[in-house]
Amino acid sequence: MAPIKRHAYNAEFKLKAISHAVEHGNRAAAREFNINESMVRKWRKQEDELRQVKKTKQSFRGNKARWPQLEDKLKQWVVEQRAASRSVSTITIRLKATALARELNINDFRGGPSWCFRFMKRRNLSIHTRTTVSQQLPADYQEKLANFRTYCRNKITEKKIRPEHIINMDEVPLTFDIPVNRTVDKTGARTVNVRTTGNEKSSFTVVLACQADGQKLPPMVIFKRKTLPKENFPAGVVIKANSKGWMDEEKMSEWLREIYVKRPGGFFHTAPSLLIYDSMRSHITDNVQKQVKRTNSVLAVIPGGLTKELQPLDVGINRAFKARLRTAWEQWMTEGEHTFTKTGRQRRATYATICQWIVNAWADISDSTVVRAFKKAGIVTELTDNNRDTDSVNDDFDETEPGVLDAALAQLFNSDTEEEFEGFVDEE
Repeated sequence: MAPIKRHAYNAEFKLKAISHAVEHGNRAAAREFNINESMVRKWRKQEDELRQVKKTKQSFRGNKARWPQLEDKLKQWVVEQRAASRSVSTITIRLKATALARELNINDFRGGPSWCFRFMKRRNLSIHTRTTVSQQLPADYQEKLANFRTYCRNKITEKKIRPEHIINMDEVPLTFDIPVNRTVDKTGARTVNVRTTGNEKSSFTVVLACQADGQKLPPMVIFKRKTLPKENFPAGVVIKANSKGWMDEEKMSEWLREIYVKRPGGFFHTAPSLLIYDSMRSHITDNVQKQVKRTNSVLAVIPGGLTKELQPLDVGINRAFKARLRTAWEQWMTEGEHTFTKTGRQRRATYATICQWIVNAWADISDSTVVRAFKKAGIVTELTDNNRDTDSVNDDFDETEPGVLDAALAQLFNSDTEEEFEGFVDEE
């Protein structure tokens, strides 16, 4: 007896049969399309799923959920978060899944990235992205790259500058709300809004600095205020305030006095140093350059438009730092204690809470990540022996491409704040 040949029908065919069945009945659709009536009944139960898959998809076969109860609860949580316009990233999904596994006494649940994407596929969830604005490299950037790297290496060799005295400093613009560029929602969703406290445009600045041997200097936070906030701030961070919430000549001078000079081995200026930063106007004033020179330091100013290629912090550190801050903000939004105004608006996190996030995120960046960033930027050519450990700092933080800025913050990096400065020649 010859085997019965099984037929495979794609989603488009099934939807046509469903439409016919709605108008004329299941039996009439079975006769019209020469199929079994039970198939029509089965397809009608799957109508919602069939309308959201590709027309050529033939079946819903695939890996079944190992923990269906956990995934049911997790899917419901995602739906509730999105209904409240809260952002949902793959990181928060994995954190919530781990918490649910503990509640359900599931001991062997790992909740890795691959499981997360399989879960999303099974539950018809996808990632939605917002538009970003990217910096453009100048036409002659290859020549400028080579000149800057040669200058730095020559100074390091000439003055015998040790890795712990090669420092990179950079300002990171941040906002009190840090909504993600992507959020998980139902496939086909047309309106994708993200709930915040309304402070996603209220900005402040974090000044970061690190050394080529992997050590990190304390961060400075500049809030947009006339006076310093009266809160109990955590140790390991320097708090400042001005009317713009951004670096100016006064704050640059304070950073040199209170952080740069006080680093290990920097107070007495006995060892020569190399200080690297971009060509922002407040970095290159005469007073600032004189102050840098008095610390026995050589100044290397990165040409305009090349920070994402030459600045170690931009090349391999800032992205991971901001991703950790975003994770802290997301956890606070979904699980933290909140207060509300009389009109029901959620208040933002306190200054002290934000500073604690900054301290934790900065401490979480490993020494090896810092060393690799200096090497990738071409400032140093070899890693020090004590920083060869592995570090998967970016494995779970795939947010945006390096050097890409959110549109709301891109204006901070326009030409009015970054000069076309060719001042990385000899300071004499």
